Amino acid sequence: MTHVVAQACFGCKYTDCVVVCPVECFYEGDKILYIHPDECIDCEACVPECPVEAIFHEDNLPEGQEGFKELNAEMAPKCPSITEKKEPLAGN
Repeated sequence: MTHVVAQACFGCKYTDCVVVCPVECFYEGDKILYIHPDECIDCEACVPECPVEAIFHEDNLPEGQEGFKELNAEMAPKCPSITEKKEPLAGN
């Protein structure tokens, strides 16, 4: 099982979650972060750190956001790993 970054992260990209991840499974896209499903150990450390509540267990994605499970799995391997906190995108 894994956690998934969903819609609320799009366009803000807070990185509070990446610094608490013990396995460094976050990856940085242009407008959103992704969690690599093969690396996530389901520890939930990132969930309370997300200020916009964008991280969900794959079985508890909000209605209409189920596609983010596949999006994270597809995009994480294509993006650079992120392990340090950065400024969120402009306007946040």
